[in-house]
Amino acid sequence: MARQNYTFTSESVSEGHPDKLCDRISDAVLDAFLGEEPEARVACETFATTNRVVIGGEVGLSDKDKLATYMGRIEGIARDCIKDIGYEQEKFHWKTCKVTNLLHEQSAHIAQGVNARDNKDEGAGDQGIMFGYAVNETPELMPAPIQYAHAILRRLAEVRKSGEQPTLRPDAKSQISLRYENGDPAEVTSIVLSTQHAEESQTSDDIREIVEPYIHEVLPSGWITANTEWHVNPTGTFVIGGPDGDAGLTGRKIIVDTYGGAAPHGGGAFSGKDPTKVDRSAAYAARYLAKNVVAAGLAHRCTIQLSYAIGVTKPLSIYADTHGTGQVDDAAIEAAVAEAMDLTPRGIREHLGLNRPIYARTAAYGHFGRAPEADGGFSWERTDLVEALKGAV
Repeated sequence: MARQNYTFTSESVSEGHPDKLCDRISDAVLDAFLGEEPEARVACETFATTNRVVIGGEVGLSDKDKLATYMGRIEGIARDCIKDIGYEQEKFHWKTCKVTNLLHEQSAHIAQGVNARDNKDEGAGDQGIMFGYAVNETPELMPAPIQYAHAILRRLAEVRKSGEQPTLRPDAKSQISLRYENGDPAEVTSIVLSTQHAEESQTSDDIREIVEPYIHEVLPSGWITANTEWHVNPTGTFVIGGPDGDAGLTGRKIIVDTYGGAAPHGGGAFSGKDPTKVDRSAAYAARYLAKNVVAAGLAHRCTIQLSYAIGVTKPLSIYADTHGTGQVDDAAIEAAVAEAMDLTPRGIREHLGLNRPIYARTAAYGHFGRAPEADGGFSWERTDLVEALKGAV
């Protein structure tokens, strides 16, 4: 039996955090290529530091002339991302930072294992293990600590961008420690919030006065109590932020991107990778399956693991763990998810509609626990497999 009484902590970082800025640029580059060609190949990495952004990796289009044209768009894409996030600092400004584009054509040796050929369907873009997770402690079937850590920063970004709170700046982190009682979220024991701000004269108390109403607005009623500890800008002044304060790199916030540490992570980052890379697409599929298992009432909590080998079409293994909460055997769930969805790389992409420019929006505030969107964004958050799974077990 899993523990029922404990405290668990998760953190989130804002869209202006240096690593998240890099994720955003990498995914915006991906969207640009997928908007031109749904089968485009992209593996894009971004590095950011004081007054500089460096973009590198591999890209591929079937039309080499178009590839050259799109290479010329990369700098503008990066600047647009920085502008939208809100960086207009002296040492990191969307207009003046230096952008270096080192992208090049995809390796033919990688392509030979991934592309379909000789009537053989394509293989996975790499070996690896991918995990998906769902739990019925929030409406989104996500672990509550990460879901609400994201929600705090998303709300602060909204009021910053709207002008409602003009002294807030893009770089921020949140952290929530949540006490569970009888297996259910009961009380926030501590809140940590560090946010960049405009004026050297603003104290930690000043910043708390700004952010506290929005935190109360976002968290469920009753979770903040007289015993909740607050740590708002605990080191004091936080005016120098973003890539000027700390370098950023694509793919360095994988636990923030997923379940906040409440579930395993396969190790591969998501951002900047086209959906032939199973690091991304199979992790989305695993979340989709786990969420549908929980939504179907087959378990209160579910972890799905998938494994792949580069160039091999089908998953090597499918593993389900309902952590003692399952209404049927875990082996029956493994068989049911394999029946309900084609888990080849192409099957995943077609089922979830992943060959679309839907990725820049995933770069901050989590890839999971988001509402499915009309254009196919966050399609892996749908619960349209519920009846199929019920029927399969």
